[in-house]
Amino acid sequence: MSILKRIGSIIKSHKEEPAQADKTVNHPMEEASVGDIVTVELEQYVISGKVVYFDRGFAPHRYAYYLQNGQQICCLLVEKGRTYECFLCQFLEGSLDDPDDIPTQLVVDGEVEYELEHYRKDITRTEGNTDFRQNDELMIWRYFSTGDRYFFLQWQDGKFIALQGERIPAADVHFMTSTR
Repeated sequence: MSILKRIGSIIKSHKEEPAQADKTVNHPMEEASVGDIVTVELEQYVISGKVVYFDRGFAPHRYAYYLQNGQQICCLLVEKGRTYECFLCQFLEGSLDDPDDIPTQLVVDGEVEYELEHYRKDITRTEGNTDFRQNDELMIWRYFSTGDRYFFLQWQDGKFIALQGERIPAADVHFMTSTR
């Protein structure tokens, strides 16, 4: 091997390789946190709490953002699948004693009938003001009705949380995240 080839290979070995772009692009619907602003159907809210739902060993698949606009508090549920499904929900008062007594059909206010769509158990990760504890198991039931209306019932260690709302297009949800 000639001296010129050796010098050339030494120079090539000391050149820095261009940094590869991070291939994991996180979506704002997953990365928003407490204090960020979200616009839902042209109304602005501050995120006051966040619940991340996941199965042990798997990536999160559902996010609940507690939204506050003045005294109004509502919840934006985001379910991750092939696309993002978004539900803008209001909290409902009520009580149930036992998660084993959950019906498959619900009638709310004597006028809206819901059918049980699915049920699952998840682990929660929380941030800010939420109704749930960190790293604890939670049960969630999802009901549907006509007109893209949905009802969610969540239970964790003796406490039920009920949400009623509508599916909204993901394009109508915009996050403005602060630089961290």
